[in-house]
Amino acid sequence: MTGTGASRTSTGGRAPGPDVGQRYGLEIRAATGADAAGLAEFLAAAGRPIEPHRLAERLEALRQAGGSALIAVAWGPPSGLVTFHRHHTLDADLAVARIDGLLVSPDERRRGIGRLLLKAASQAARIAGCGTLHMEIAPDQAELRAFCAATGFTPGAAIYERPLRKRS
Repeated sequence: MTGTGASRTSTGGRAPGPDVGQRYGLEIRAATGADAAGLAEFLAAAGRPIEPHRLAERLEALRQAGGSALIAVAWGPPSGLVTFHRHHTLDADLAVARIDGLLVSPDERRRGIGRLLLKAASQAARIAGCGTLHMEIAPDQAELRAFCAATGFTPGAAIYERPLRKRS
């Protein structure tokens, strides 16, 4: 991270480990299964409830698939989360990193946490060999759309989705 405060972002050419950086007492680091209870509390407050054991399983599955979950923590439960994974395409020489989720606690917004999470995710993606960062934004996410515009994202292709399993 840049700016004043502690800065520990060098990872020696490998994917970020447990400690990505700190600023003003806020730590940005990789989420682990040990964070599942606090993350579940954070996600429930955001209207996305999940059982801690399921969240721990998903964090591990994300990690095993080459993805990452970074959290912002000062004290108590996390105040921010970014998840992303990388993939290769036929359109680019370098892999593409795709942010699957970026969430900051409403009480903590407009304090730079989202920017710090984005910066940490960008650094991790560069270290992993990615050349581009994509973020999917739902049509009803005007705040996130404004954040993306303010942080250098440009509109890209629309994303459509289709379930792969029949609903019962």
